[in-house]
Amino acid sequence: MYHQIVSLDSQHHAAPSAGNGIAWYALWVRSRHERTVQAQLDEKRVVSFLPTVPKWSHWKDRRKRIDWPLFPGYCFARFDPSARLSILRCAGVVSIVSMNGELSRIPDVEIQGIRHLIESQLAFDACPFIREGMMVEVVRGPLRGVVGRLIRKSQRAQLMVCVELINQAVSVHVDPSDVEPY
Repeated sequence: MYHQIVSLDSQHHAAPSAGNGIAWYALWVRSRHERTVQAQLDEKRVVSFLPTVPKWSHWKDRRKRIDWPLFPGYCFARFDPSARLSILRCAGVVSIVSMNGELSRIPDVEIQGIRHLIESQLAFDACPFIREGMMVEVVRGPLRGVVGRLIRKSQRAQLMVCVELINQAVSVHVDPSDVEPY
C-alpha cells in the first residue's frame, strides 16, 4: 500500500532532468513516525510513498491485522532539493539520506519496482541487503551468533568462519534468510 497526494502523470514517471532536480529521496525518520511524517508531507502537498506490508499484531485480548512499514524508519518523498528545509521541518524527520553532503537520489525505476511488487499481491517480505564477501552474522538456527564472511549466496549460502591469526577457516552451508549484515 502506498499513498500519494498528487496523481501520477508522465512527469512523475520520467527520470528527473538535470534542470528540474525533482527526484525521489529517502527520509530517515524516528522510530514509528513513518505515518506521522507522511501525513505532514501530504499537508505540504509533497508526493510521498510509504510502502507497507500487512502483519498480525497480538495483544493480550485480541489480534489485529495492521499495515506495517516495509522499511521501518524510512519514508520516501519526491521533491526538489531546494525544498529540503521544508522537508526537514516535518516532526519525526531525522535527516534526508545523503552521501558526502549531497542528497542521494533514488532512481524512479526502484520506486516503481517496489510499487509494482506491492500492487501485485504476491507474498513478499523485506530482507537484508547482503552481498558475497560481506561479514554477516547468523541470527537464527543452531549457528545463531556466529559471525563469518559470506562466500556464496544462492539457495544455500556458504558461510566461512575464520581464525585470521592462524590463517585457518571452516565453511558451512546456512539458509540465506538466517544471516544479516554484521
